[in-house]
Amino acid sequence: MNDALIQDVSDTAFMVATYRAMETERPDALFRDPLAEKLAGARGRAIVADAPRRASFGRWFLSIRTCIIDRFIESALAEGFDTVLNLGAGLDTRPYRMDLPKSLHWIEVDYPKIIDFKDQCLAGETARCRLERVKLDLADDGARREFLSGIAQDAAKVLIITEGVVPYLTLEQAASLADDLHAHGAFRYWIIDYLSPEARRYRQRMAKKLRMENAPFRFDPADYFQFFKERGWQSKEICYIAEEAKKLNRRPEMPFFFSLWVKVSGLFAAKRKSFAKSAAYVLLEPTTAD
Repeated sequence: MNDALIQDVSDTAFMVATYRAMETERPDALFRDPLAEKLAGARGRAIVADAPRRASFGRWFLSIRTCIIDRFIESALAEGFDTVLNLGAGLDTRPYRMDLPKSLHWIEVDYPKIIDFKDQCLAGETARCRLERVKLDLADDGARREFLSGIAQDAAKVLIITEGVVPYLTLEQAASLADDLHAHGAFRYWIIDYLSPEARRYRQRMAKKLRMENAPFRFDPADYFQFFKERGWQSKEICYIAEEAKKLNRRPEMPFFFSLWVKVSGLFAAKRKSFAKSAAYVLLEPTTAD
């Protein structure tokens, strides 16, 4: 019998909310998310407590990635983007905690059970922009395409967010999503996760020890950037987790043996460089015509 608390990908939303709540509790917090604890609840705390080896590194990684994505969003808004489309939004609360224009249309998409839970928990809260939540299984190709077409017709400049989504997709699913997004000129930027081949292999090997075997990473292209280029997307900006953490003066919190590996690897320039470039968040834009 599988007694892991994470039974599928949607359960990771409670883990992420808990990490954001833990960051908020720090006196030197990189951001404040006052609604994270409410959303995470006992379930999120239990998931994090169930895998201490995952928790220390996970909350550090999550905090840095949150800062990176916040900055990408702020930059897009400064360029006049009128719509943010958060696909697989989970328990994210950016419409409540970020300084956003009231005219901004922010759309959150996720499984019905996540949207229902979020609606119930945040019923008394007021978003800082025009917030809409949509119940949709993104794996339903027909429903997804119909939905995206409707958004593209109503918006001028759309920022797409898929925070922590694409790593869980198959190559075929990721390709289909990339093609669907590229089909609409209104979709100007796309924020997406990047993991190096070494980082993906490490995550796959450690899935059981990290209690993540029910939420495996499946996206494993031979060439990450070429994969998206072939579908009409190119990198506008890459922000590496390790480099951003150094700028923010936030040292990584890692399990002992992983920390030891990093220290030993640090003796070798190539290994050190490889670790520094192992994870990032990328701002994609449509490719320009040759």
